Amino acid sequence: MIKKANNKDSTIAKNRKAYHDYSISETFEAGLVLTGTEVRSLREGGGQLTDTFVLVRRGEAWLHGLHIKPYSHGSRANQDPDRVRKLLLHKKQIRYLSQKTAEKGMALVPLTLYFSDTGRVKVLLGLAKGKKDYDKRQTQAERESKREIERAIKSQLRL
Repeated sequence: MIKKANNKDSTIAKNRKAYHDYSISETFEAGLVLTGTEVRSLREGGGQLTDTFVLVRRGEAWLHGLHIKPYSHGSRANQDPDRVRKLLLHKKQIRYLSQKTAEKGMALVPLTLYFSDTGRVKVLLGLAKGKKDYDKRQTQAERESKREIERAIKSQLRL
């Protein structure tokens, strides 16, 4: 079995906007049901996570809005790039997530799409609550103040 030396290289796509728009309380790892040409396309770097979301219906979790570009060497085997894809989770996890998302303001948002050590495509899901505009400004102000503190410390250490 061949293992990758570096996990950073296995990241396909990140949803950076999710961290800006939501406060993430819990994360879950889920598998993804894909066809062969979709996996090959992802290996070429053809995945996009913007505007994706997860819905739980009839005891199954579904990923909506994931765009996987058609495989360059595929023909009839290429699937629709924007089709709905099934997520692989345990039944207990699906029940828990459906209860949590039924609460007001809670959502299930994909954060990262990556290859696992065994070469399988995984999605990191975040159980999130939407931020208001003032929350977004507050987190941005905190981030900027941290940067300024780090700069001041660095300049003091250089002297």
